[in-house]
Amino acid sequence: MSYHHEFHSAEDEFLDDVDNHEQLDGVDAAGAGADDDVALDEYEMLTKVTDTSAAQARKGKDIQGIPWEMLNITRESYRLTRLEQYRNFENILTSGETADKDCKQVEKEDKYYEFFYNTRVVKPTILHFQLRNLVWATSKHDVYLVSNYSIMHWSSLSGNLSEIINFSGHIAPTERCAGNQLEGFSQTQISTLAVKDNFLVAGGFQGELTCKRLDKEGVSFCTRTTHDDNAITNAVDIYESLSGATHFIAANNDSGVREYDIEKFQLLNHLQFPWPVNHTSISPDRKLMTVVGDNLDGLLVDPQNGKTVATLTGHQDYSFASAWHPNGYAFATGNQDKTCRVWDARNVSSPIAILKNNLGASRSIRFSSDGQYMAVAEPADFVHVYNTKSNYEKSQEIDFFGEISGVSISPDDECMYIGIWDRTYASLLQYNKRHPYHYLDSCF
Repeated sequence: MSYHHEFHSAEDEFLDDVDNHEQLDGVDAAGAGADDDVALDEYEMLTKVTDTSAAQARKGKDIQGIPWEMLNITRESYRLTRLEQYRNFENILTSGETADKDCKQVEKEDKYYEFFYNTRVVKPTILHFQLRNLVWATSKHDVYLVSNYSIMHWSSLSGNLSEIINFSGHIAPTERCAGNQLEGFSQTQISTLAVKDNFLVAGGFQGELTCKRLDKEGVSFCTRTTHDDNAITNAVDIYESLSGATHFIAANNDSGVREYDIEKFQLLNHLQFPWPVNHTSISPDRKLMTVVGDNLDGLLVDPQNGKTVATLTGHQDYSFASAWHPNGYAFATGNQDKTCRVWDARNVSSPIAILKNNLGASRSIRFSSDGQYMAVAEPADFVHVYNTKSNYEKSQEIDFFGEISGVSISPDDECMYIGIWDRTYASLLQYNKRHPYHYLDSCF
């Protein structure tokens, strides 16, 4: 993956793009040469954005609260402009163009999840433009996310936002075990996050791993996986091992993949690969692991010894996302060539489906626990929800404006949450699973 400093130039490019369309950022909304007081009044009106409910959206309010009626551009016109001008980051130039010809034709008119609420008090943020696994729903009401130097918890049931860990100062572990860095860390920049049940793992830009039991005070474990110059932790995942114990795995830019036990935080396995590893995911039967990174090909490996079982060929750029279908043989990989490829582990000579994005890379992939849906998040503006039972030929396209910090489906599949990072319209979108019957908004 790209070095940390490249994030700033990519972020600047994105913000410049927004500034070129001043209406969306509320700057000079009254037009060139307008009276300063009038411009300021309109700017304040634009930035005083409130939450949006499903009932308000049904009456025509924009789900992000963007007051298009006050702007000199329509939503439809700005969407076309974004599609034309958004710059997808590529390590391999024109990779998105070369991958286009093999993509499946998909019907995008289905609706599996319905907009329910846009929460403005929640402010997701992104510290590295290629890493977007920063939102995790542990139930249909509980969401964990990164906001600046903090990991926050949002309860959609109570409407409470609380801070779980603040990394801006100094943190140190409370438990004593082998390998625990008792002196802790200071001013850790969070690059990736995973939360499952009562356990949280955060990865940092300098190879840090911080672990917390959510039912206990303080931080349980701190370690630095590597001291390499480019040591960023690219992805972490929490899963149940074959023995029933909870483990987590970390993929790093030093080309290493490390497996830890959660009970005593012991390093159980350290696998090395020929290139930086951007993402890994473990199959439901724990016998296979996807490994993708700074290489055109991905790998299926034995997670016990790291031996390659199969090579995944076809992507035209570096990959940053992967996920397994609950059936144990289908899995997906997401790439900067603007595609998500779905594979069958029993025969990886060619993918089941090649799915094309609108703007940019596939940065985050999630399957629903029942396996019926697969959500794919682009860097900005779009999340695609594919119906796996239609052979990925039908999908729901969810669109908005802003960079995406992550997408997560709750374990019961009832809710999907999307983090939006934007200087004016940062928020957390909640979508509820559509049923043949309808919930009353006030009773959910």
